[in-house]
Amino acid sequence: MALFDVPGWTVPTEPTPAQAGSKKRKRRQHSPDDIQSAQANLDKLVRMLGHVPPDSDSRPLKKKKKKPRAEVSQGTLESRKVEVPTPVVFTPKDGTARPKTKANRQHKGSKNSKSSSTEKLDPPGLSSELPLPVQEKPGLTPLQKHMKQNLGGAHFRLINEKLYKSHSAEAIEMMKKDPKVFRDYHDGFRHQVQSWPSNPVSHYIDEFSRHPPKTVIADLGCGDAALAKALHPKNLNVLSFDLLSDGTFVVEADICSRLPLPGSEPLSVERTEGEGQIVDVVVCALSLMSTNWPGCIREAWRILRPGGELRIAEVVSRFTAAEDFVSLVRDVGFKLKKKDDRNTHFTLFQFKKVARATILDQEWSALLSRGGVLKPCEYKRR
Repeated sequence: MALFDVPGWTVPTEPTPAQAGSKKRKRRQHSPDDIQSAQANLDKLVRMLGHVPPDSDSRPLKKKKKKPRAEVSQGTLESRKVEVPTPVVFTPKDGTARPKTKANRQHKGSKNSKSSSTEKLDPPGLSSELPLPVQEKPGLTPLQKHMKQNLGGAHFRLINEKLYKSHSAEAIEMMKKDPKVFRDYHDGFRHQVQSWPSNPVSHYIDEFSRHPPKTVIADLGCGDAALAKALHPKNLNVLSFDLLSDGTFVVEADICSRLPLPGSEPLSVERTEGEGQIVDVVVCALSLMSTNWPGCIREAWRILRPGGELRIAEVVSRFTAAEDFVSLVRDVGFKLKKKDDRNTHFTLFQFKKVARATILDQEWSALLSRGGVLKPCEYKRR
């Protein structure tokens, strides 16, 4: 019996069997009236927010929500189209504008896409008409190119110094054994000439251009025969000699021993200028290199006509004393006509052949021993 019997508040004294065995809190069971009331409230709220008609179900509601967004995006696109400048339309000569069709737009798009794919190519007319710069070794980095130039310069200096300190016969043997040495030397020489304020060969080209036609010039130690290539078109006969032949202009010869040209020396104490010569001028432009270089001066005397000219250009630093050099050349059979030492790098000499007596072997050995008046070109070790 309950202590207070109040309707709705009566609590049983003993729990039922179902309540005694369950410790979970039971959820409140909603009645159908509660569900209908909640649905009505939800529909009312949706109509207030989305302006959806009362009879609309869930599917139209989603479409109505997307419709305002589509309208906004469409308006944004239309506003953007207004900001884009109007494209220029080609107007034919008759004044009627060509209609801008979809096909034209597609054609234009394809053209633009084609140009974008080829924008890295050279402009028309350049790659086919202008020559590309020649690269000696493609793919080399600037550092590798610099190192290659340094190695090439060092190789040239090594060959150059060896030629100055060896006999002409040894130099020819070295070149024949490895012809690449000859090419490397003259490649290095051409590179070195570019840094000079002037080139003696250029001076002689300008001066000999004023000589009479058919003048015979012997270029001893000609290198790449620049003198012959420049003077042959001017109707001057240039005979070029060096350690190796190029098969065109240069004739192989030991210029300090024997040249393949006619001429003779006196055979007695009687002073003469020899016989059989055909050469008018002999040029030695930086070519008195071997230890037996006085033999080149003697060969020049043998092949020159009576009264012929000997032109010598030599590096200033090689002279111990220019007067001693002139004295040696005079004892071979020449007379100094002119000396030009205005250039800071080179000294130019002009000699004339004169008569002399035969040179005995003992006298020639004494002349060769004076070859030290020209010092060999040596380079500082780095």
